[in-house]
Amino acid sequence: MQATSHHITDIDEARAILRKNFYPLDVEVLNPVPSWTAHFEVGGDDRVTLGVLDFGVDVRISAGETGAYHVNLPLTGAVTWHQGRGELRRAEAGRTAAVNLPVGDAYLDSWDGDCRLLAVKIGRGELESQLERMLDQPVRGPIDFAPVLDVDTGAGASWARLVRMVATDTGTPEGLTGHPVIGTRMREALVTGLLLAADHRYRGPLEQRTPALAAPGAIRRVVEAMRAQPGRPFTVADLGEIAGVGARSLQQSFARYVGMPPMTYLRQLRLGLVHECLRAADPATTTVAQVAYRYGFTHLGRFAVAYRERYNVSPSETLRG
Repeated sequence: MQATSHHITDIDEARAILRKNFYPLDVEVLNPVPSWTAHFEVGGDDRVTLGVLDFGVDVRISAGETGAYHVNLPLTGAVTWHQGRGELRRAEAGRTAAVNLPVGDAYLDSWDGDCRLLAVKIGRGELESQLERMLDQPVRGPIDFAPVLDVDTGAGASWARLVRMVATDTGTPEGLTGHPVIGTRMREALVTGLLLAADHRYRGPLEQRTPALAAPGAIRRVVEAMRAQPGRPFTVADLGEIAGVGARSLQQSFARYVGMPPMTYLRQLRLGLVHECLRAADPATTTVAQVAYRYGFTHLGRFAVAYRERYNVSPSETLRG
């Protein structure tokens, strides 16, 4: 999800970058000035795209029907927008964000030159599939998000903080969002957080529903998959797909049949395999880091702490002993 930075003084270049990363939109300068510079930082993929966008001049944007869910979160200043035949609305930094659906022509009627905007594009399939996993049932889209998200208080404010954190990390060289395991989990957290923070018809069921437990055979398939590929960067969503259930059902089923959450089981499995490997390895040709990475531990500090908690010795002591 690593972001790329752009410094732009030409409206055609700005339009081309936005079209490449977001939608086939049109940009119109509302109040031309002799010189201006736009600053764009855009990263992500076709599932989730994040852009910190600062035009430096008042513009109007027509995006048409985007086919994706989109949130515009002003970091400074404000924007006015509408979608389809909806009323003209205003999003202001620290107070509200604009939420667009995949259907209906989308317009940013006025994007103030002093407005620095965090644009969040979420693929329709990505969001609706995540909602299905959370509910453990099919859903019929598009999801009818309320057009305005309160980011001043409550869950909306928490989601806005999360998005800002992920966007900052995306724009940082060596950021964790570029890691194949952690980046995937960050993206899932961002999508899940929006589903829990914004108003829509599934919000109540998400908060109240108790999912059905998976069958023991489904949990056995997940355990077998973990044992077959212990170093694979599994996520809860990956394991839910193997079991054929949603994330919440998987968590509760694992707690009942295995006695712990699935990711805890996976960590314990990996620790055991690392332990056996270190005991049998030659310290002259093997390092702790090599073995830890082989079994999916990407943060050596946290790995060492977990290993010592379980075996009362450090990994290096096991290797030398």
